[in-house]
Amino acid sequence: MLLRMGIAERYKEIIMQAMGLSVLLIGIKMALASQNGLIVVLSLAVGAMLGEAMDLEGHLNRFGMLLTRLVGTRFGDAGKGFVTATLVYCIGAMAIVGSIQEGLTGDASIIYAKSLIDGTVSVIFSASMGIGVMLAAVPVFLYQGSITLAAGVLQNFLTDPMMAEINGTGGVLIIAISLSMLKLVKIRLANLLPSLPLAVFLVWLGWF
Repeated sequence: MLLRMGIAERYKEIIMQAMGLSVLLIGIKMALASQNGLIVVLSLAVGAMLGEAMDLEGHLNRFGMLLTRLVGTRFGDAGKGFVTATLVYCIGAMAIVGSIQEGLTGDASIIYAKSLIDGTVSVIFSASMGIGVMLAAVPVFLYQGSITLAAGVLQNFLTDPMMAEINGTGGVLIIAISLSMLKLVKIRLANLLPSLPLAVFLVWLGWF
């Protein structure tokens, strides 16, 4: 809030580039956990087709625009800041993959990296949209916490090979996030999310 006068664009750009490179490192480390590259490839290919057919990215974007209009109109800048921050922090592969990894393995490295990125972005958002951004902490806690707890319950039903391919496939998604952050390529990341359960299914089939 002390930076309401604004932050120079060049600082925003270099900070997000630094975060993008950090995310890339985490994604590569996760992707290398895969023990069967064919499963990762098939999971991503079929998952991408399913996600595209369901238009997950489009549905999320339309939901976000609707929520922004409804809350923003009623509560002004505070409402807009709350909704914008919530959508940015929650609607994304990093929140889902990171929460799943923490719940399954106890490794919270992705969530820690995401928290640093979210914290950096929150400064930028607050400087332009006000204190409503702070309230996004509540839905982020509920959303990521719920996914982590749900993944923890599933831990007893997943074998080590299944968890290896979830990590490998999730790592590729994290790499895709970093490429988007670095503005190297635009990827409809939400449409790739079905690849995660598909990786488990392919391991369960035992064909590879």
